Amino acid sequence: MWICERVTGADLDVDEVTALYEASTLGERRPIADRERFARMLRGANLVVTARLDGKLIGIARSLTDGAYATYLSDIAVDVAHQKQGVGRDLIRATRQAAPQAKLILLSAPAAVDYYPRVGFAQHPSAWTLDAASELG
Repeated sequence: MWICERVTGADLDVDEVTALYEASTLGERRPIADRERFARMLRGANLVVTARLDGKLIGIARSLTDGAYATYLSDIAVDVAHQKQGVGRDLIRATRQAAPQAKLILLSAPAAVDYYPRVGFAQHPSAWTLDAASELG
């Protein structure tokens, strides 16, 4: 059985997390090739939960939270070989337990839009994003 635990993102091995993002397909949508930027992503998250099986990193939930009102679950990655076994659900559960009063918010990867309603998320019709390269009108 895997073990989920809260960790400090800065303490994680960047190469190990990069390999997980590649094995989960999340690496296709994250700047893993830019090692410094990816390392800043890990360091900057103030709520990180990992899942390990026999010491091997098989999942991660990387979030930003105020601990009281909102937790933005920025990344949830589970190695494809371990998907559909409850790892993602356990990562979400541990994230929620770390900030139990906060609403959990995420933007779904296109391939995962059907997953989140099955684990209890409700779709929100008025979410908005502004990409870093976009101009503010």
